[in-house]
Amino acid sequence: MPVPPFENYPATVDGPAWGFQAITPSDTVDLNPMLRSLRVGTDGTVRVAGRDGSPPVTFTCVAGEVLPGWIRRVYATGTTATGLVGYV
Repeated sequence: MPVPPFENYPATVDGPAWGFQAITPSDTVDLNPMLRSLRVGTDGTVRVAGRDGSPPVTFTCVAGEVLPGWIRRVYATGTTATGLVGYV
């Protein structure tokens, strides 16, 4: 298999994703691995907690929007948007 062109780049929020995962929101389980950003599939709200442990915040999003930032948890309570895809 060829070496990916970004193999030696650090994992940063604005760098290329190393993988993707479908997200199932949970009020009790942190994401593993933590997300570098989150793509929203449908209009709605997304309640997330960041890596620093600060209180969760709720974003009002439109379909196709990408929320950048280290995301530790996507909460079920307060999230109405669907089709969530995590960039890792």
